[in-house]
Amino acid sequence: MTITFTLNGRSQELQCQPGENVQKLLHGMGLHSVRNSDDGFGFAGSDVILLNGELVNASLLIAAQLEGTEVRTAESLSTHNKLGVVQQAMIDVGVVQSGYNDPAAALIITELLDRIAEPTREEIDDALSGLFSRDAGYQQFYQVVELAAKRKNTPDYNEEVAPEFCDELDVVGKVSPKDDSVKMVQAKPCYVEDRIPADACVLKVLRSPHPHAWIKHLDVSKAEALEGVVHVITHENCPDIPYTPGGQTGPEPSPLDRRMFCQKLRHVGDRVAAVVAESVEIAEAALKLIDVEYEVLKPVMSIDEAQAPDAPIIHNEPIEYLAGAPADLDEQNKNADPREGKLIVNFPIGCEPRKNIAASVNGQIGDIDQGFADADVILERTYESKQAQQTPTETHICYAYMDGNRLVMHASTQVPFHVRRQVAKILGVKQNRVHVVKERVGGGFGSKQDILVEDLTAFAAFTTGRPVYLHYTREEEFIACSTRHVAKVNLKVGVKKDGTLTAIDMDFQANTGPYGNHALTVPSNGPALSLPLYPIDNVRFKVTTYYSNICPTGAYQGYGAPKGVFALTMMLAELAEEIDMDLLEIIEKNRVHEGDPLKIKGAVGEGDLPAEPPRVLSCALDEVLRQGREEFGWDTPKEDLGGDWTVGRGVAIIQQKSGIPDIDQANCKAKLASDGTLIVHSGGADIGTGLDLVVGKIAAETLKMPLEEVTVISGDTDHCPFDKGAYASSGTCFSGNAAKKAAEAMRERILMCGAEMLGAEVADVKLVFPATVEAKDGKQVTFGEIAHQAEGGKGWGQLLTSGSFITSDFAFPYGANFAEVAVNTRTGEIKLNKFHALLDCGTPINPDLALGQIYGASMRAIGHSMSEELMYDENGVPLNTDLKSYGAPKIGDIPRDFRAALVPSDDPVGPYGAKSISEIGVNGASPAIATAIHDACGVWIREWNFTPEKVLRGLNKL
Repeated sequence: MTITFTLNGRSQELQCQPGENVQKLLHGMGLHSVRNSDDGFGFAGSDVILLNGELVNASLLIAAQLEGTEVRTAESLSTHNKLGVVQQAMIDVGVVQSGYNDPAAALIITELLDRIAEPTREEIDDALSGLFSRDAGYQQFYQVVELAAKRKNTPDYNEEVAPEFCDELDVVGKVSPKDDSVKMVQAKPCYVEDRIPADACVLKVLRSPHPHAWIKHLDVSKAEALEGVVHVITHENCPDIPYTPGGQTGPEPSPLDRRMFCQKLRHVGDRVAAVVAESVEIAEAALKLIDVEYEVLKPVMSIDEAQAPDAPIIHNEPIEYLAGAPADLDEQNKNADPREGKLIVNFPIGCEPRKNIAASVNGQIGDIDQGFADADVILERTYESKQAQQTPTETHICYAYMDGNRLVMHASTQVPFHVRRQVAKILGVKQNRVHVVKERVGGGFGSKQDILVEDLTAFAAFTTGRPVYLHYTREEEFIACSTRHVAKVNLKVGVKKDGTLTAIDMDFQANTGPYGNHALTVPSNGPALSLPLYPIDNVRFKVTTYYSNICPTGAYQGYGAPKGVFALTMMLAELAEEIDMDLLEIIEKNRVHEGDPLKIKGAVGEGDLPAEPPRVLSCALDEVLRQGREEFGWDTPKEDLGGDWTVGRGVAIIQQKSGIPDIDQANCKAKLASDGTLIVHSGGADIGTGLDLVVGKIAAETLKMPLEEVTVISGDTDHCPFDKGAYASSGTCFSGNAAKKAAEAMRERILMCGAEMLGAEVADVKLVFPATVEAKDGKQVTFGEIAHQAEGGKGWGQLLTSGSFITSDFAFPYGANFAEVAVNTRTGEIKLNKFHALLDCGTPINPDLALGQIYGASMRAIGHSMSEELMYDENGVPLNTDLKSYGAPKIGDIPRDFRAALVPSDDPVGPYGAKSISEIGVNGASPAIATAIHDACGVWIREWNFTPEKVLRGLNKL
C-alpha cells in the first residue's frame, strides 16, 4: 500500500506492506533514533516516537497506522546541527554514557517540558517510566529536566552540575562534555547497526532447546536449498579449533573449552547451526527447515549437583596442556570422548574437567589455627548469589566483510585487540589480515569483553565472501550471552570481644556454566577484592569453579568482588551482633588504611602473583566514612513509619583495582598536525565511560594545550597501538598513563624544537598556555609554528611520539555504600528509601561523568540485590528471557534519597593522581541492603536477591 504522513515536518509517501513494523520501517529510512532493544516488546523505550503529539513505541505499530499522521523522532530535536535545549542539558549534566537510548530520553523529556513547564518528580517519573537506561542510573535525569526547564525561560542559564577538583590544573578534574555525546544524543550513525548496508547478509543461529544433549542427527539440506540462503554452518564444516570466549590477555588463564559448533550441547541456547541468508525472513525460514534429533542428557544446574559423585560430566573431551601438564593426564584422558572436540589448558589453573572443575586455586597467610584459637567468638556461615544478566541496551552485534584478502569487522566490543587475535587464530590467518573497528558500544558492563558473536560473524564473512552481520535478539542476550557467575561462599571467621578479627577462612565456590571463560579470574577476585579490605594476619582461602548447564557466565562489572564483599560484610554484621557492637564500628576497627601492607594480595591474584605483597598507596576511607556517616545520618534516630513498617540501616566498604599489574599493558601514539593541534591514537576502548575524554584531557594538561585542540582516535586495530581493552578497571590508569607518557615525550620534542627556533638552550625554555614555548627572555613560538617548521624541507620531520605503560604497583579505589530500607513485617515488602554511595577514585578526571558512573553502577547492583534473577524450570530451561519479566529496575525503582559523592585522594600510580571509578560502584549494594534489612526486622538473608518471600520465611510467616 501507499501511505502518506508527515515525518519531522516533511511530507512522506511510502510504498510498504500494511503490516510492516514501524520501528523497522523508520530505522530503515535512516532514522537511527528508533532502535530495537527488546525484541519489539515496547519495554525499553529505545523505539519511542511522537505520533500526533503522543509518545508511543514504534515497534508496537504497523505501517498502516501511520496513514495521515504526524510523526516526530528524536532527529527533529536539533536544527542545522544545533542541539535542542534538552539535548544540550543532557550533555552538560554528563548523563550521556553509552548513549544508545539517549535520543529517546531527549524526545521524552522534550515532550514532558512542552506539556509541563516545571514538572514534579512524580511527573518526571511518569514520563520516563517507559525508558530503560541501564548505564546512567536515572538520578541525573532530574538534574537534566531542571536545567532544561530553566534554559527554556533563560537560554543562557548555567549552573554547577558537579564539583570540580585540582585548582592547580587546567582541564583535569574539570567538567567538560564527553567527546562523542553530541553525535550519540543526536542519533547520528555511530553504532555497529548504523554501518550495515542494505545488501548485507544476515546470520541467524539455531539454538539448543535442551541444557544438555547430543546432536544425534542433523540435516541442513532443505535449508541450504532455500532460495536466498548463502551458507549453513554446523559442527561438520566449522574450524576444529578450541578457544575461549573470554577476551583476556594471552595466554588466557581460562580453559580453551569451546568450539564454534560442537556435537555436544551444553546449555539452552548453545549453537546447533547457523544460516547465512539474504534477509532476516529467509534466515528464519531456513532455521525451521533444519532437521535435528537430540539425545537428551541429564543437566547439571547447581554447584551441589556439579560436586555430586555421580554427576554427569560436562566436558569429557581429550585434555591437552601447553605447559605444566599433570602427571595423571593420561589417566584423565583414558575415557575421553573425541566427539566433544578438544580442551586445551595454557598453564596450570587447577582445571579438573572430569570432576566438573574448570579452575581452582588456594592459599593462605599466617597461622589460621592460631588465629581461631585466639578468637572469643567464631561463626561459620554460607552466603550465596543468583544469576544476573548485564542487559546492555544495545544487544551484541558484529558486522564483517572482506576487503580484498583482509577481513574487516565492525564490532561492539570492549576488547578489539583480543578480538583480532582470537579471530585470526580461528580463521587460520595472520593478524595483519584482520582489521577490527570498535564502534560506539551501547552498554557492555563486562559482557562485551567476551567474544560471543565476532567469531561466527568473521567465519561467515571469510567463508562466503559476502558482508555478514549477526545481531542478538534480547532472548539470545539472556540465553547465549554471558552473565554474572553464581557463587556459594562458605566463611569461618573469628573475632575477639573488642571486635578485633583474628582469622578468616573463605571457601569460594563458583558456577561458571557450560564454558570456563574467566573461570579462574572472576572467582579469584571474590577473595582478592574483599579480604584486603580487612588486612589481618591469619587468612586462608580456597577457590573452586564448577562447570554446569546453566546459561553461560563470564565477565560482569565487579568481576567476583560483589560476592566476596557480600559474604564478608554480612559475616562482620553477624559477628557484630554476637559481641553487641555497631556494624560501622567493627568495620572501622578492622578496615584497611593508607600505607597498610596487603599480605593476602601476595597469595591471591589473576594468574600472576606480585613479587612482594603491595602496599596501599592511597586510601580516602577515613574521609569517606566520616562524611558518609554524617551526611547519611547513621547515628540519628530512625523514622517511625507506624503500622507494620520498620526501618533499618546498613553499610559496606568496597574496593577495586585500576588494572592488573604485571599483566596489563596500554600504548598510545601522538602526532602534531601542521597547525600545532594534536592527534592522539589511543589503544584504549571507550565503552561509554569517557575514556577518550580522559586521554584527551591528560594530553592537553601535559602539553598546556586547549582541550578542543586535541583529538583522540581509539579502538581501531589498524590505526591505534595495542591496548588490552576495557576491563579490570584499567582505562584511566593504564590507557591514561600511556597517553601521559606519549604527551610527555611530545613535550620534550616540542621543547627541543622550540628552543632551536628561539636560539635558546632547552633548559631555558618552558611550555605556557596556550600551546606555546617561551624562553627566559619572553620570546615565544607557538606549536603551530614549530609544526610548520618541522614539516618543511629543512625541518626535523613531523613530530611523532609514543608511550607505553606497564606497572607492578596497585592503585586501589575505595568507597562505602550506606543504605536505609523500610520492611513491612506483614507482607515482606522491602523499600530502599535511601542509598548513599561515596567513592575515592583519586583525582576525578571527569567529575560529572564519574558521578554518572556511580549512579549507574549502584542501580545495577541494586537491581541484582532487589529484583533481578535469571530463573529456570525443573528441566533447566530459562523462564524469563525478556526485559520485563527479568526484573531490571527502571526510574520508579530508584531510592528516593539517592546520592553519589566523590572523595578525592592523590594516587602515585595513576595519571595526575587518578584511579578507576566505573566498576567499584557495583560491589557494595547487596551487603549494605542486606544488613539494613536485618537491622529493620532481625532477618538475615544470606542469599541475594532479597525478596518478600525470604523476609517472611525469616520471620517464620511462610
